[in-house]
Amino acid sequence: MAQQEAAHTTPISENGWNYRSVLNDPKYRGIFFQVITVVALVGLVWWIAHNTAANLARSNTASGFGFLRGRAGFEVGQSLISYSSDSTYGRALVVGILNTMLVAITGIITATIIGFIVGIGRLSHNWLIAKLCQIYVEVFRNIPPLLVIFFWYSGVLAVLPQPRESLHLPFSMFLNNRGLAFPRPIFESGMLAVLAAFVIAIIAVIVMARWAHKRQAATGKPFHTIWVSIGLIVGLPVVAFLASGLPMSFDIPVAGKFNLTGGSVVGPEFMSLFLALSFYTASFIAEIVRGGIRGVPKGQSEAAGALGLHPSSVTRLVVVPQAMRIIIPPLTSQYLNLTKNSSLAIAIGFSDLVAVGGTIMNQSGQAIEIVCIWGIIYLGLSILTSLFMNWFNAKMALVER
Repeated sequence: MAQQEAAHTTPISENGWNYRSVLNDPKYRGIFFQVITVVALVGLVWWIAHNTAANLARSNTASGFGFLRGRAGFEVGQSLISYSSDSTYGRALVVGILNTMLVAITGIITATIIGFIVGIGRLSHNWLIAKLCQIYVEVFRNIPPLLVIFFWYSGVLAVLPQPRESLHLPFSMFLNNRGLAFPRPIFESGMLAVLAAFVIAIIAVIVMARWAHKRQAATGKPFHTIWVSIGLIVGLPVVAFLASGLPMSFDIPVAGKFNLTGGSVVGPEFMSLFLALSFYTASFIAEIVRGGIRGVPKGQSEAAGALGLHPSSVTRLVVVPQAMRIIIPPLTSQYLNLTKNSSLAIAIGFSDLVAVGGTIMNQSGQAIEIVCIWGIIYLGLSILTSLFMNWFNAKMALVER
């Protein structure tokens, strides 16, 4: 009798479908909500595109990227490629992209080195070193990055002497409140052979490292590749350089009465941005390194010490390689943050992607196109960084036997 009453209360369609059981099925319920989500997203995108097109038509603003072929008409403070006010908007954006990449790459390298040194220093048994590293982390980690940029720009570099009183540094370099002047290399035709030798040296180092790894796995005998790698990377290009007849000269800066002439100059804008982002991000990397090392079981270092390894060798060969599996994932986030924080360069007038794009936007009125370019470039740089770090993380992952 109870089964008959349940059969009468359960809604069944004419073709025998049980609607209640269909709605309770995770498979069909998932498909239903996915369809609803896709429809909502398509509707949102259509509404934004329709609203944007209507606003552009109402304001008589032409859309498209044809404006990139127009004359820029403004100068750029620092450029890695040839540029003048007669160049196009497109070339100006390329200059901004290269400057952004320069800040990101140099900042990531410097922040990683400083972060690892400070992170390991925080675990030092020397009380003074540990406390100095802790003070560094607590100071830079709790100050906004924009304030750190202003500190380097207005509090350090701006108080340097005038160009006529420049500080003389080794290798014919000069430092003043207009930046760092250094000899500019002038390459000749024979440098192609030097570049080829450098590429061959890198390939040889990679092959040697793989051979050394297989040899150690098979025999247990390590092969010290550091000095051999340095010899290949430095020695082969030097031999090719000498054999090609020294195909390089230098344009050395000369101090005059009022200014420096010749050479290349790195402006205070780039220096302050580079130093600020490097030191700021290094404070977070230091804590990531410290946490990664703390995550390695203490028995690993004790076992290595029982084998007679020196404490520095224990850290370099046992602890840090295992800690890298913990360090790499959050380290990727810090690299992405540094790349995105480079957009703060607009506050001090450095010609990065955002600063150059803002100037183009004010002159051309193509706000939507410029914002799209910003998003695409930063998204592309972030995805490339993530792909490389994911590959590196996979290489460092523990291999199951």
